[in-house]
Amino acid sequence: MLLQEAMSPPPIRLAPDSSMLDAVQVLTGSQESYVMVADERDVLVGVLSEGDLIRVMLPDMDEIHAAGGSVADAISAFMRKAGELASQPIAPYMITDPLTVSPKDHVALAAVIMIERQIRRLPVVDENRRLVGTVSRSDLCSAALKAER
Repeated sequence: MLLQEAMSPPPIRLAPDSSMLDAVQVLTGSQESYVMVADERDVLVGVLSEGDLIRVMLPDMDEIHAAGGSVADAISAFMRKAGELASQPIAPYMITDPLTVSPKDHVALAAVIMIERQIRRLPVVDENRRLVGTVSRSDLCSAALKAER
């Protein structure tokens, strides 16, 4: 079975100049844990996940010590850093060379990539790198179970 038969429709996407706050609002509203980043021609230029956002907002040890060193100080530093990042563009924080698959690839290829790399969802791009969909672990499970019928 090919991925074009198993993939989900094109996902929510943002432009690279979208703000960090835009990304958080899209992620919160969509109940997704990632957002695809595409240019005006729908060419995939990156992926931004909730994990990427949290890693950027978390203060490092020097920032925590500078804030006072306590848990409360760490929380304050986290909140302050998040506030400072809210209007920043997402481009510097996204994964700019994400693994991708083609709609013409076999579902087994996506499954192997996901398991080996511990990825939950892959962008599906055409020969011009235009984002045409995504494939998740649950998409693959569903396709495999349906194929066995």
